[in-house]
Amino acid sequence: MIDAHCHLNFQAFVKDVDEVIKRARNKKIQIINVGTALDSSKTAVELAEKYPGLYATVGIHPHHADKLTENYEDKLEALAKHPKVVAIGETGIDYFRYESNGITNKNLQKDLFAKQINIAHKLNLPLMIHNRQAGNDIIDILLNHKSYILNFGLFHCFSGDVEFLKKVLDLGFYIGFDGNVTYSGIAKGETTALSDLIKYAPIDKIITETDSPYLTPIPHRGERNEPSFVEFVVEFIAEVKNLTKEEVASKTSENASVLFKIS
Repeated sequence: MIDAHCHLNFQAFVKDVDEVIKRARNKKIQIINVGTALDSSKTAVELAEKYPGLYATVGIHPHHADKLTENYEDKLEALAKHPKVVAIGETGIDYFRYESNGITNKNLQKDLFAKQINIAHKLNLPLMIHNRQAGNDIIDILLNHKSYILNFGLFHCFSGDVEFLKKVLDLGFYIGFDGNVTYSGIAKGETTALSDLIKYAPIDKIITETDSPYLTPIPHRGERNEPSFVEFVVEFIAEVKNLTKEEVASKTSENASVLFKIS
């Protein structure tokens, strides 16, 4: 199995990251650890250097579009050249209004996203895309850079409706599902159940994630999430698609290995 999106570089794992990685390795789970700013991207690379079966992405999350530092593009590109960096991201656009903050300036988000697409193109790396209620603008930007998306990428923690899913698949992107697929109901601001999106998405385009420490799947909801819990995402997808757990684990791992060029 592969957890293609987690944040072991976050404060939640400072005290026990070794044990967390060991639990995943004991279940033969490979991990892609995702950067969201220059500092967390640097930490992701450092962790990838330390552990076998652990890879990194480097990127700047749309929430940080108004907090950019001087020469951030050059610094990000330098980090991205590390041999264990497998994608640019977490990048994208987020129009959801969180209780803790408003919506980051939309034009700044779009500009930051486009610049990271350029870096991905320059280095021949796929994209790790964050989208929350900004699907139309993300699709427009991707279409404007269509000649750049050589390796395409992954829409992390997928949400939206079936029509949006069709557009993403038509562009050649993979679909990431996380622990929140196990939750009942429809998330705030959304119109379509994640189980319905799983039903529509072809298994050869699905990749499993945890988004640790967030989105802990049932039966562990309420606890800190970790990569070893990706097995519950695999089990849920298998149930929805009427496949075996082994079939889903094998195919989603193959998908991630092809996209991110890991073995």
